[in-house]
Amino acid sequence: MKEKFELEYLFKSTPGVLENLIATPSGLSEWFADDVNVKNNVYTFKWDGASEDAQLQFHKMNQRIRFKWLADEEDDYYFEIATKVDPMTNAMIINITDFAESDDISGAEMLWDQQMEKLRRILGA
Repeated sequence: MKEKFELEYLFKSTPGVLENLIATPSGLSEWFADDVNVKNNVYTFKWDGASEDAQLQFHKMNQRIRFKWLADEEDDYYFEIATKVDPMTNAMIINITDFAESDDISGAEMLWDQQMEKLRRILGA
């Protein structure tokens, strides 16, 4: 059984720029996967020749996007990227919600850290 975990990252960016990078196939291809294609709300994420499909569960522009891996169809597992503006600093906060096996949460967190570092480099932040 997988456990839910949440991570938070701070970025110097604007909502529109982040929206493009987290909600479009071309944006996701820049930092999240090697290639991303979408057809009928099913996103195909490709890494090193392997691919995984995820159903877009919902998307609220400049706020959050949630995907459910089709391989986890029987379970309530998903991954979500939510964004908001920090009212004190005007920086963007990205909140990640994901699920992993209890003995692999640290590995999953490390993977997200790497992906967020890629995103930070793309943004120049």
